[in-house]
Amino acid sequence: MLKLIGAGMTLAACGSIGVTWARVYEKRPQQLVAIEGALQLLETEILYGATPLPEAMAQVAAKCDPEMAGLFRNTALELRKMAGITAGEAWEAAVRDFFPGTALNKQDLQILKRFGAPLGASDKEDQAKHIELTKSQLKLAAQQAESQCRKHALVYKYLGFLGGLLLVLILY
Repeated sequence: MLKLIGAGMTLAACGSIGVTWARVYEKRPQQLVAIEGALQLLETEILYGATPLPEAMAQVAAKCDPEMAGLFRNTALELRKMAGITAGEAWEAAVRDFFPGTALNKQDLQILKRFGAPLGASDKEDQAKHIELTKSQLKLAAQQAESQCRKHALVYKYLGFLGGLLLVLILY
């Protein structure tokens, strides 16, 4: 009886590890789409609301996906400190702090960092062009992430459960 309980616990533990790995692949496309939507909100605030950048970032943080709000909230806080940094530097600091808690990869990080470089350094039409470029890059990255998700997520789930089954067979 104890062996059966142990086998079930082993199988469940290995299966949950596989499901956890699969979630990383499933979360990345969602996070990329959420950032893309937040950038759309930022574009609207800049173009049509003529809102100053710190307030625009704060309003985007209030309206966007809660998981991505931290990125825009941190940028707004950095800009409001008036510590003598540019908007691009504030964005990069926020991205650097925000990035470790996400499922995004290094290519996604580069897209976000490139977006920050010209941020706040030109007129609103030029800002809109930079936002559009970043949104198109994020859309492409989200499509690639979705195809990777379809390939890899199911494999990790199966590997977790089959690895647990193999471990049970070896141990018992």
